[in-house]
Amino acid sequence: MTLPNHLFASDDGALFDVRLPAWSSNPPLRPVYRRTYAKIETVAELKATLRAGQFAWPGGYQMFFVTSDGAALSFETVQAELSSVMWSIANDVDDGWRVDGCGINYEDTELRCCHSDNIIPAAYG
Repeated sequence: MTLPNHLFASDDGALFDVRLPAWSSNPPLRPVYRRTYAKIETVAELKATLRAGQFAWPGGYQMFFVTSDGAALSFETVQAELSSVMWSIANDVDDGWRVDGCGINYEDTELRCCHSDNIIPAAYG
């Protein structure tokens, strides 16, 4: 998703409205608009992690989500099933959709998304 021209996401993940006078010295509209959370406890943290993208910085390693029951979900699956994931987080339901973390698959060459069955690539595999 691209932002409208009047919005700016800084390198630290804050969101600013550049139409405002002295916008860079004002507090951001959202201090944490785009940021990767290793531990996800709220829908806002999930959304910020999705906005940050599926590749870690630095390194460019592909990340994936971990559910409360230990399953792995790809970024594509979480985006496709976003309403179910957000509902499960908001209602604290362990139904297989509640994401509670995001991480990097460093060495498991057989790690698969539990929903799509697609391989989640290993950083060193």
